[in-house]
Amino acid sequence: MAQANSVKNCLLSVEQMYEADRRTIASGTTGLALMEAAGSAITREILKKWSPRKTVILCGPGNNGGDGFVVARLLHQKGWNVRVLLLGTRDKLTGDARTNAERWPFDVQPLCPQNLTNAQLIVDAIFGAGLARDIDGIVAETLCAARNLDVPIVAVDTPSGIDGNTGEIRGTAIPADLTVTFARPKTGHLLLPARQYCGDLIVADIGIRDETLTEIAPNAFKNDPAHLFPWPKQDTHKFMRGHGVIIGGKKMTGATRLAATCARRIGLGLVTISAHATAYMIYRQAEPGNIVSDSSLSDHLADPRKNVFLVGPGLGLGEKQADIVQELLNSDKKLVLDADALTLMADSGTVPRPYETLLTPHEGEFSRLFPTLKGSKLHRARQAAIQTGYVVLLKGPDTVIASPCGKAVINTTGTAWLATAGSGDSLAGFCLGLMGQGLSAFDAGCLAAWLHGKCAETFGPGLISEDIANVLPQVIQSLQK
Repeated sequence: MAQANSVKNCLLSVEQMYEADRRTIASGTTGLALMEAAGSAITREILKKWSPRKTVILCGPGNNGGDGFVVARLLHQKGWNVRVLLLGTRDKLTGDARTNAERWPFDVQPLCPQNLTNAQLIVDAIFGAGLARDIDGIVAETLCAARNLDVPIVAVDTPSGIDGNTGEIRGTAIPADLTVTFARPKTGHLLLPARQYCGDLIVADIGIRDETLTEIAPNAFKNDPAHLFPWPKQDTHKFMRGHGVIIGGKKMTGATRLAATCARRIGLGLVTISAHATAYMIYRQAEPGNIVSDSSLSDHLADPRKNVFLVGPGLGLGEKQADIVQELLNSDKKLVLDADALTLMADSGTVPRPYETLLTPHEGEFSRLFPTLKGSKLHRARQAAIQTGYVVLLKGPDTVIASPCGKAVINTTGTAWLATAGSGDSLAGFCLGLMGQGLSAFDAGCLAAWLHGKCAETFGPGLISEDIANVLPQVIQSLQK
């Protein structure tokens, strides 16, 4: 899990950000200096993006509002026309927020919809990532009025109403054109629906050292796994690149074929499709690079050269299929379990196993397999991994890959065009191919999800599942640049 140790890609919880602030202040940097650095960073980004215009700063009663007062002062010093709307009154502010409110030499107006008049840019500094309650009342009314003005909106830390840990909307929130956060993104920035509300996300350096973040030991990361790609060496031959087995279904044969093609495209040396009865001839007449075998599952499992198995795509449901899944779970092989295999496991349960195991559910499959797990996507994936001892890749636009040790990554690549039949089968094939070449289940899941998304981004509109394997060589080639 090399990438998960990189503080460069770490994501912070709200509590970890508070701890980073506390440790930085304890080391000699004042809270006032941190607030000035935050406000300066926001101001720089505004000046880069927009020319002077009538700007309204919405300030809350805490440190987020204090950041807003710094922005107001600095923009005013640059000649901008600035007004401040405050939730509450100046005399109720405390600490560094009060100091910066006192540095603002002009009156403030009450935060309400009517005082947004003539605004050409709005800075949302009401509540940041640490919001602990739903937004309602005058704040909700003001945010709705701001959205209706159709002017650029800049969010301080997070758009007000976004839960910085879960990415959920607390009551209401409005999309920002630009969000400026500090030190590192929060987990909520990368999770849906919040990711759709942040606009351009800028992470500003305000003087919190990498060493401080390392001491906090974050266990969530942005997915950045390109360095994990298993480049073949000059003297490599196919038997050194792994031999995967896919359990071929009888009806949904296309799912198995898509997975097999993607496994080979990503570098797996050999792929065997285990098929019987009428399906055997269907697979035999398909892609010539696939090996098709009607040997028993026990024979495949006894072959030491076959080092990783995929079960689920197109498998079907029934007693015979359930027995196949259980036999694989009881084996000593590396496994990727997807689609129907997950549904079957929801009835029979998981089996503790010390071998590399990767589950790749979508939300429906996950809820059937782990019906009692609640909370954010990150929390649920992490708890499922800890509970089972398996790596869990919970699919979606904000795919989360979680390890039994508690570490997790959030993937950010991909487009809505991946919402097409067979896309998940292709991803499972990527996972099979990477695990067969020696990557751990966690690293394989991280790299597979990232490449899967990159394929969609590279192909563009009109993507169907058959295109994923075809565009993969172009994506892999780009990694060498």
